Amino acid sequence: MKTAASSPAPVPTTPGDPTPTDYGLVRLANGVYSVRSLAEGETFHPVIGPVAEAEALYCRQLRLTERLAGLREEFVVWDVGLGAAANALTVLRAARAASAKMRVISFDRTAAALRFGLEHAAALGYFTEYETAARALLTAGRCTFPNGPQPAHWELWLADFPTWLAQPAAQRLPKPHLVMFDAFSPARNPAMWTQTVFAGLHRLLDPGRACSMATYSRSTLLRVSWLVAGFFVGTGQGTGEKEETTVAATRPELIAQPLDRRWLQRARRSTSAEPLWTPVYRQAPLTAETWERLRAHPQFG
Repeated sequence: MKTAASSPAPVPTTPGDPTPTDYGLVRLANGVYSVRSLAEGETFHPVIGPVAEAEALYCRQLRLTERLAGLREEFVVWDVGLGAAANALTVLRAARAASAKMRVISFDRTAAALRFGLEHAAALGYFTEYETAARALLTAGRCTFPNGPQPAHWELWLADFPTWLAQPAAQRLPKPHLVMFDAFSPARNPAMWTQTVFAGLHRLLDPGRACSMATYSRSTLLRVSWLVAGFFVGTGQGTGEKEETTVAATRPELIAQPLDRRWLQRARRSTSAEPLWTPVYRQAPLTAETWERLRAHPQFG
């Protein structure tokens, strides 16, 4: 598994890395195609498909177009879990009518899913008008291209994200306004869901720049992790068969449905609420220390 260099760059496949043959094309019940990781046994954006999920989860509920309106500075998106690029391209497409410049910084430990996606661009559909940019990203690690009234910049960091967060290079990147957190599930990839990762991510953010984040999970374990890391946390909109997702932000006004004291009491009774403090998946109730940290969070004051 690779760690980040001082700047984004194409990283060749080495023995042990996933390759495009580790992925498959699957047709969902609604007729839309998506990508499945054969090694992990997980389908990207299941049920409603890549574009519909990204629009609901990251564009609409994080109020992307509203936040872009009238913005004078560059709008920065961190795309944690590039996969086959559906989230990044959906956000870029949604921002085309805005006057703000866009910078999307994607992270993944491999570009194999992107390579596979490009090989099946016609079936997936969401590469339309962005295939040249995606191929440039794959080749050079970065690209700049027209995206409405303003250019967009897209770069890829091939890295083990938890390791990268602790490196000096992380401090030098532009700080995000929006984070799309789309790693494989905690059961499959617990290293991406530890308290260390979320606390490190929170420390990297610019206190003067409002930042919001979303993910597909609604687990109590995740929500406690984000609260303990310092975020304000709320209930996110459902997508497909998921009745809820989760949103977080550095400022409470960005949370439409904040978790309340009733949720706090449910978390206290849950048998799966304690954050992952090590990269080993397990389920456990809250410890006394974590409970006290939750009670002291300003969200519940």
